[in-house]
Amino acid sequence: MNHKLSTQLLKGTLQGVMLMILAQEPEYGYGLSTKLNHYGLSEIPKGTIYPLLATMEKNGLIEGRMKPSDEGPDRKYFFITSAGQAAKADFIEQWNQLAASVTKLINEESTDEN
Repeated sequence: MNHKLSTQLLKGTLQGVMLMILAQEPEYGYGLSTKLNHYGLSEIPKGTIYPLLATMEKNGLIEGRMKPSDEGPDRKYFFITSAGQAAKADFIEQWNQLAASVTKLINEESTDEN
């Protein structure tokens, strides 16, 4: 059985997941990618992360600031904004509702199969 997460499923949740990570601490693009890997989301290509960061910044959910790096050139770190905090809270609420509905359906199907 293929245990990879569906790309379409990830696309619908990636912004919320990224907001949750950035709410923990500001991060730069590659660092964010590393954190996604840490949470088991290693299937997300870097080419998806950077355009989404740009869109989130354009929409006022995050703010990018250049910071010096000990390992080379300055890096653009992303900080969650108050609008981003509100979007994160909405995402969590919607995710919990969806998860409860899907879990209920799965449990009913499991009961029907037994």
